[in-house]
Amino acid sequence: MRFTTSIILTIIFAGMAEYFFPWWTMAVAAFIIAFIAGMHPGKAFLSGFLAIAILWLGWSLWTDTANDHILSRKMAVLFHLPNYILFIVVTTFIGALVGGLAAWSGALMKKIFIRKN
Repeated sequence: MRFTTSIILTIIFAGMAEYFFPWWTMAVAAFIIAFIAGMHPGKAFLSGFLAIAILWLGWSLWTDTANDHILSRKMAVLFHLPNYILFIVVTTFIGALVGGLAAWSGALMKKIFIRKN
């Protein structure tokens, strides 16, 4: 239950943060949600990874289809990728990796603060 809830909350808060602030604020949102949830670091990484992957893939496809893939085709050519779909996949993976690492860091930070001596 915490796993699914943290994915949903990370999607919501990271989406709101990215709408108003720079792209990297999604890492802050993933960190805070994982810190509050107090999950195992492996599950926290997976929840942050999946949440940001879903968010960025959905957002990329939404904006990309709205402009008939013009920008993603040009960016794919710039990065020497064979097509725009691979560009979207690479972008999604990079964002998901940042979100996963941020959530992992949040879970590990929580373990530091609740360590029993």
